[in-house]
Amino acid sequence: MNYAKITGWGKCIPPAKLSNDDLSTVVDTNDEWIKTRTGISERRISHVSTAELATVAAQQALDCAGINGDEIDLVLLATCSPSTLVANTASLVQKNLNATGAAACDVNAACSGFLYALQNATAQINAGMIKKAVIIGAERMTWYVNWSKRDSAVLFGDGAGAVVIEASEEKSGLLASKTGCDTSNRDILHITNFGTDINKYDQPVGPSDLLFEGREVFKRAVKGMAEACDDVLEQANLALDDINVLIPHQANLRIIQAIQQKLSVSDDKVMVNIQNYGNTSAATIPIAICEAVEQGLIQSNSKIMSAAFGAGLTWAASYIQWSDRITPIKISNATLPDCDKTGLELINQAVLACKN
Repeated sequence: MNYAKITGWGKCIPPAKLSNDDLSTVVDTNDEWIKTRTGISERRISHVSTAELATVAAQQALDCAGINGDEIDLVLLATCSPSTLVANTASLVQKNLNATGAAACDVNAACSGFLYALQNATAQINAGMIKKAVIIGAERMTWYVNWSKRDSAVLFGDGAGAVVIEASEEKSGLLASKTGCDTSNRDILHITNFGTDINKYDQPVGPSDLLFEGREVFKRAVKGMAEACDDVLEQANLALDDINVLIPHQANLRIIQAIQQKLSVSDDKVMVNIQNYGNTSAATIPIAICEAVEQGLIQSNSKIMSAAFGAGLTWAASYIQWSDRITPIKISNATLPDCDKTGLELINQAVLACKN
């Protein structure tokens, strides 16, 4: 059987920060209010497009794996904030990586998108259809934010992460997965004035209106992710004690802690970086994977459980067996162009538009 071994990993973190204190000058909030409810201290604001974020993360992952873009068979980009809808954003990333022979596709499952994409690409390797793929989660979520609405304005940030998977006889990579979607209450998390449902001929289209019913999302996220994790453990014939690292979607510290409690996982096994980046949707898990390796949380042959929950309402859980390598084959020099503005300066025009 072909397994889909993870051989490379990379991330792209925009340099411009927007702290809670910065946000308090934009909307009625403060550092204590945000931290106690979300665990977030700051988030990043991108000065470049989603495609550029994705390209840097993917190139870092390729360099880490020691391969070139033209060796890739598939570029899968998980995003709900694409640079362009037509043509898909993955095709531009494919071009930027010189992955000229690769198929390219966007995947939109919101915050669950990276795990959906990883499952898709792994299945293609398992079936012998492809040999190498790069899977990216990249988001420019702050593009959607209505800066006049406190509940959603404090939550989101921008960034990207990626992994390279390759066909291997070694039993590693994604070994068990469960994805699903609960549509019974999909309206509790959605953007109401975006898409072809809008009658653009009869009504003006103003700033994005991101609807977020926090309490209901919290309840469904905890239930969905915990049940999916149980299902994956059963598939893999594992007990919770077998798991070395839990990497949950970084949506809210309270949700992370609730999942941790339900699964009885100790603090030292849980990857948390939401305080630095906020919710970067499909990018949270690949960024967290990279930082878990950097921080030594992921070791050679670590057994990893990951779970996510997003708009739709999509959910996913995955069991990943890491390989023996935890250092890059090649140190990448892929990086973003310099940014000469602060986070506040980058969002200034959007803030003004929300107030008008």
